[in-house]
Amino acid sequence: MEAVEINSGPNPQAAVIWLHGLGADGHDFEPIVPELRLAKPVRFVFPHAPVRPVTVNQGMRMRAWYDILQFGGGGPEDDAGVRGSQKRVDEMIAAEQKRGMKKIILAGFSQGGAIALHTALRHPEKLDAVLALSTYLPLNATLEAERSKANQHVPVFMAHGQYDEIIPLVRAEQSRAVLERLGYKVEWHVYPMPHSVCPEEIVHLSEFLRRVV
Repeated sequence: MEAVEINSGPNPQAAVIWLHGLGADGHDFEPIVPELRLAKPVRFVFPHAPVRPVTVNQGMRMRAWYDILQFGGGGPEDDAGVRGSQKRVDEMIAAEQKRGMKKIILAGFSQGGAIALHTALRHPEKLDAVLALSTYLPLNATLEAERSKANQHVPVFMAHGQYDEIIPLVRAEQSRAVLERLGYKVEWHVYPMPHSVCPEEIVHLSEFLRRVV
C-alpha cells in the first residue's frame, strides 16, 4: 500500500503502523511524530486507505478502510470491507518484520482505529501494542471465536472524547466492555473533546509508547 513513512531517529527497531480516519489520508497524523517526543527511534508508517464509495455519504467516493452503512452503529456492518483491510494490514505487518522491525504497534483513529483493533486481536503472531483512538470494535460478535492466542495479552490503549458527535462515547464504552469481558487489558482514557485528538491525549500516548517500545 502507498504510505507516508517517517523515522523519528536513526536505525529504529520498532514500527508503528497508524491508520487514518474516514475521508482523510496518511498525512493526517504525520504531524504527531515530533509531538510524541519518543526517547527511542521509531519508524512510523501512515498508509493511505483505498478510495471507495461510502453509503452514509450518499455513495461519494473517498478514502475508507470499509463502507459505513448507517450512522450510530448497531446495524449491519461491512464484513467484507473490514476483512479486506485486515488482510492489507497483515501484509504491512509482514513487510515491517521483513524490514527487520523487532516490535510492531498498530494504531488508528476512528475508522482506522477500528481496523487496528480488529486486526491486532486476530493477528496470528504477537504484536507489541494497539492504539485505538476515538473508535470502536467492529464485528465484535466474532471476536471470541476468531481471536488469536498470540495477542491475548497485547496492551490496548483506548481513548475517546466525552463530546464525540461521530462515534458516541457509549459505543466505545461498549467495545471496552467486550474486550475486558474477554480478558484483554485496556488502558482507558476519556477527554473533554469532540471527535478529535487533544494535547493531554498526546502526552498519554507518548507515555504509553515509551513503555512499549
